[in-house]
Amino acid sequence: MTDALQSPYTTLPQWPKAYPASGVSATLKLLNEDFIVTELPLQLPSGAGEHIWLDVEKNGANTVFVAQQLAAAAGVQEWDVGYAGLKDRYAVTRQWFSIYLPKGETPDLTQLQHPEFKVLSQSRHVKKLRPGDLQGNRFRIVLRELAGDRDAIEVNLQAIASQGVPNYFGAQRFGHDGGNVEQGRAMLAREIRVRNPKKKGIYLSAVRSFVFNEVLALRIQQGLWGQTLPGDVMDEAGRPTGPLWGRGRVSTSDQAQALENGVAERHALLCDGMEHAGLDQDRRALVACPGDMTWEWPQSDQLVLTFSLPAGTYATSVLSEILQATEPERHSESDEPAAAE
Repeated sequence: MTDALQSPYTTLPQWPKAYPASGVSATLKLLNEDFIVTELPLQLPSGAGEHIWLDVEKNGANTVFVAQQLAAAAGVQEWDVGYAGLKDRYAVTRQWFSIYLPKGETPDLTQLQHPEFKVLSQSRHVKKLRPGDLQGNRFRIVLRELAGDRDAIEVNLQAIASQGVPNYFGAQRFGHDGGNVEQGRAMLAREIRVRNPKKKGIYLSAVRSFVFNEVLALRIQQGLWGQTLPGDVMDEAGRPTGPLWGRGRVSTSDQAQALENGVAERHALLCDGMEHAGLDQDRRALVACPGDMTWEWPQSDQLVLTFSLPAGTYATSVLSEILQATEPERHSESDEPAAAE
């Protein structure tokens, strides 16, 4: 049995950045209003069906808490409430929820009074909202107390707007201090038994995301993250993809396959374990391209960014290529920053 203290997965590596470090530091989320997220839905409610869809704005609450409050107000079980993705707690966010209410009188939840969220509108629809049922998210981010070279930030902002950023899974995907990866390794090595299906899914997701980040990091180190290699599998937008490990034949070939197989060999326990856990292979874009990206300097020590990202992409991946952002210390943890899973 492997001693967890000797495991290479007890701490997350410092994965490389694509652009030179600007040397600038700033404070993120000094106020909830400094991080505004608006969900971009796949569709809007039709006006008829067995589900009520709610357009909700929350401020200082996490998504699961709001879902619990909506279930109580509607007199249903928590599993009857759906949403497309988790949104940050320490932020002002707007997202859709659904409630399964096929019979009886429809409650007017826009009248619900709560200090941390409000229902802006409601309408019926034919289906439940499920994780991933969104196009993406729109962000407005205020960075305060900037210290450093403003020109260096401008260089990176211009590069990101034209070339995008590495599509890393954010550190929050891996749990506190990256602990979900080590728990996943121990679970796959059968050193621990995890009976809770939700917790098991979290650990598998962390391990899978870790291996993807390792592939992306290697391509950055080799100067290949935004380039197409022989044998690459491209996404619908024509961007090269990396592996979300699981069962099935590897879809890459040639140089791309050799690179991915080399990473898989270094993490054989994780990759073999994911295959035996029943995960099927999938792909994820290596490059994330912020849409409609703009920025302004309302004050010399403040930067305001606006951009949109597709579902499953992390705003932190954009920020980390611009500067070093630090959040105020909190006594409780927030939801995963806006990235639908």
